[in-house]
Amino acid sequence: MSKSTKSFIYNMLSFAAFFLPLQVAVSAFTDLKGIWILVVAFVIATIFAPKFQAVKTKDGEKLFMKVIFVKGVKEIN
Repeated sequence: MSKSTKSFIYNMLSFAAFFLPLQVAVSAFTDLKGIWILVVAFVIATIFAPKFQAVKTKDGEKLFMKVIFVKGVKEIN
């Protein structure tokens, strides 16, 4: 599996790990109705979920991760 495919899968899984519980929490603790529950959960999950990116370097393709609360970018093996 290529690094770009892994980065896409990791992005989707990390987004889902934040989105699904947020959807339940937003619906339980706010008075929002309908599509607004999904919109709020989507925005919050987009901000807080880790971002993964595959980058082609002279050493080959590498996978990097950025998290909002961690300074800098980390390389994933």
